[in-house]
Amino acid sequence: MTEMTFFRYFPAKEHLLLDDPYDPQLSAAVADQPRDLPPFLRAARGIREAWRALPEPETPIIRRRVRIIARTPALRGAMWRTTGNTERALAGQLVADGASPEVARVAAASVLAALVAGLYLWADDERVTLADAIERALDVIETRA
Repeated sequence: MTEMTFFRYFPAKEHLLLDDPYDPQLSAAVADQPRDLPPFLRAARGIREAWRALPEPETPIIRRRVRIIARTPALRGAMWRTTGNTERALAGQLVADGASPEVARVAAASVLAALVAGLYLWADDERVTLADAIERALDVIETRA
């Protein structure tokens, strides 16, 4: 592949490493949570349920990508920009289900911060599965709700 062809597909290095195909599954899982739960718990439990349903990624490659992102300030910023799209999707679902925009946004942002922290911890610890890292990160915030 030539350099020109490569950059046609990946205009910036962040596009090569960042991929976020899970927004529809995450939003659907939040929508499936009981509406009588507070938005924060709906978001946390929805994320937890969605991650439980997803297959464990091809660990060495994905773990290496996440490790590179976690250790590169510019890529961490790009990760948060990508996460912003997910935050808007989750907050939108919570608002559609009756939460106020302010509460929905804080709930979505908090849960996603835990999710990203879990990803970064997983990237640095070869002994833990991604599912376990996500579960532990969500446990921290869900038990504080």
